[in-house]
Amino acid sequence: MALDRFFRRRRPQQQAGAEMPDLWTQCPACKEGLYNRDLLANAYVCPKCGHHLRLGAARRAEVLLDEGSFAQRSGAVHPTDPLGFVDIEAYPERLRRAQAKTGRPDAILTGTGTIHGLPVTVAIMDFEFSGGSMGSVVGEEIARAAEHAAEAGLPLIIVAASGGARMQESALSLMQMAKTTVALEGLMARGLPYVSILSDPTTGGVTASFATIADVILAEPGALIGFAGPRVIQQTIRQNLPEGFQRAEFLLEHGMVDDVVDRREQRAYLARLLGVLTRQTPDLNVQAAPVPEARP
Repeated sequence: MALDRFFRRRRPQQQAGAEMPDLWTQCPACKEGLYNRDLLANAYVCPKCGHHLRLGAARRAEVLLDEGSFAQRSGAVHPTDPLGFVDIEAYPERLRRAQAKTGRPDAILTGTGTIHGLPVTVAIMDFEFSGGSMGSVVGEEIARAAEHAAEAGLPLIIVAASGGARMQESALSLMQMAKTTVALEGLMARGLPYVSILSDPTTGGVTASFATIADVILAEPGALIGFAGPRVIQQTIRQNLPEGFQRAEFLLEHGMVDDVVDRREQRAYLARLLGVLTRQTPDLNVQAAPVPEARP
């Protein structure tokens, strides 16, 4: 028997139909192997280097809001295919796959809740659904959230995570830029605060519309924020871009965002901010939701 065969370790055989547990995630920045349970407890922020990994919409609501306070309002509106769009596959097939992956009809989760006892309306984009692209349903749900906040007299918080407008809906998607902007004017007319949180990435038509017209614009550390991507801009202007161009810290330095806030500190930060803007006193003793067993 050859020595290499003698010393070769045999891999354990997996039983047919059994699924291997997904226990670890590698940090994209420092390449450290992170236990998923610890990563969830840390709001999907790498405890080694502080890199902010992308966070699902449901877990985002749990991180931001008080335990048991979230009441969902989105989910009744479903996307259609009015253009009969087909590229390498039909648009309805893409939608069905994204819906099965995320468990929601489109790339948005909206509802109401409280942050340290202060009532708010929230809209959270889901990058796992077709890259968080903004189609007709996303625009409609954000408009409804803004209208509800205005009618109920509540602050609005939107967490953006998007690659931009959804190309499969063409001009119908671009119309959502104007639609969401107009809906947000109702909040301004009633003197209600609107806070935007820009996560990685926030680009395209989302950046060019509702994401950057808030009263207060926050960003997560290292988030990519812009209209076109840096490679497209560099090829267009034929110039080298500054280090960190379109990252949250660069934009803070140049006045496009008001602050860069670690995800683990956002809930307390928002409570203090909303307390000032609404002249209410937050209850800092109220806890967030416990860490779930599943991944976001």
